[in-house]
Amino acid sequence: MGRARTADGRTDHPLPRPGAGGHQYPFAALLRSGATLAAGSDWPVSSPDPLHGIHTAVNRVVPGGTGPAFLPGQRIGLTAALAAYTAGSAHVNHLDDTGSVRAGALADLVVLDRDPYAAPPGEIAETRVVGTYVGGQRVYDAGL
Repeated sequence: MGRARTADGRTDHPLPRPGAGGHQYPFAALLRSGATLAAGSDWPVSSPDPLHGIHTAVNRVVPGGTGPAFLPGQRIGLTAALAAYTAGSAHVNHLDDTGSVRAGALADLVVLDRDPYAAPPGEIAETRVVGTYVGGQRVYDAGL
C-alpha cells in the first residue's frame, strides 16, 4: 500500500492496493448483510455537509458531478442514507436515546427548506437547512 499527500501537503493518507477500488464504500452490500450504517465526515477531502454525503450515498456521484456513478450497484435509498446520518451514527456512538424521532427520545432536529423525497435524487444536495433545534431550543434560523 502506498501513501499520498493532498495538494496542500497537510494530509497524508494510505492509498488502496491496486484493484481494491471496487471495494470502496460498499454501502448497499453492507445493508444487505444486515449491518447498521453510520455516516458522517470530518475528513478534509469530503464535505462536512451531511446533505452532500446523503446525496453521494444515494447517487454515487458527488453534488455537481457529471461523471458516471462510482460503483452504482452500491447506491442506497434516501431512507437508508438518512438513517445512516441519524440513527446509525447515534447507535455507533452509544447514544441510543437519540437519532430518531420517537416518544421519550432526545431529539436535536433540523428543519429543511424542502422535502428531499419530493424531488429527483439528483437534487438532494440542493436541500438547505433553515432551522436547527438542540435540546428543544432553536440555535439556528436562516431567517426565511
